[in-house]
Amino acid sequence: MSLFIASLNSGSNGNCYYIGNNSEAVLIDAGISCRETEKRMKKLNLPMQNVKAIFISHEHSDHITGVPGLSKKYQLPVYITNSTLTASGFQIEKKFVQSFYAHQQIKIGNLSVLAFPKLHDASDPHSFIISENNINVGVFTDIGSACKDVIKYFKQCHAAFLESNYCEEMLANGRYPEFLKKRISGDNGHLSNAQALELFLKYRDKKLTHLILSHLSKNNNSTKLVKNIFEEHAGSTQIIIAGRYKETPVFCIDEMTQSPKRNKKKSEAQLSLF
Repeated sequence: MSLFIASLNSGSNGNCYYIGNNSEAVLIDAGISCRETEKRMKKLNLPMQNVKAIFISHEHSDHITGVPGLSKKYQLPVYITNSTLTASGFQIEKKFVQSFYAHQQIKIGNLSVLAFPKLHDASDPHSFIISENNINVGVFTDIGSACKDVIKYFKQCHAAFLESNYCEEMLANGRYPEFLKKRISGDNGHLSNAQALELFLKYRDKKLTHLILSHLSKNNNSTKLVKNIFEEHAGSTQIIIAGRYKETPVFCIDEMTQSPKRNKKKSEAQLSLF
């Protein structure tokens, strides 16, 4: 069995991540419109009917904008904590609202989704691990620092969406007001390139085949900088930069994949499976 993953969009303008098998999938966050989600999934040959649930990490608008439309149109359950639902302010039919709790395993068909608290300036923020048959995919974005749980679950990942939000030098020398610089770089803000690299270097396991660097700042980072920083230390891990305005390819994650070179053809060829 394999898991198929893609970033549909990643950044302060909207975040949405797809993880699924051949017949069922979940979206982690839905920060782009229903129409844009449909458009990008169609381009990737990912059937919308495979999506069985949406999981919400926190209430910031770049993570929830598309939730009401997607839930209503496709009759999708929305897994969200009570605090996040209250803070979000949006209206979803009660029959679609599903509460979740930290460290609770939730089954979506053959997929298992586990949420755990993260450090971010939101009411009740969570990160996620999505698993099937011992294949683990982590979504670690919007975190101010790598807590013990992030380290614990990152070490278990075959693939991960990992925030690499800002370059410390660019942020310090940029035009943002001081309070915003402190918010971004604080323990409840975002993960810098240096912090993300440290997590990768210290705690990656040899089974980590794909690292999708996510939520890059438009003003305080650059894709070229991030790619250069990580590729220098990548080893057998394929480095992908999630875009602010377009989807990534779909990547196939399985226990047998050992290197980007061997996985490249599989990642492209798998689209015919859907």
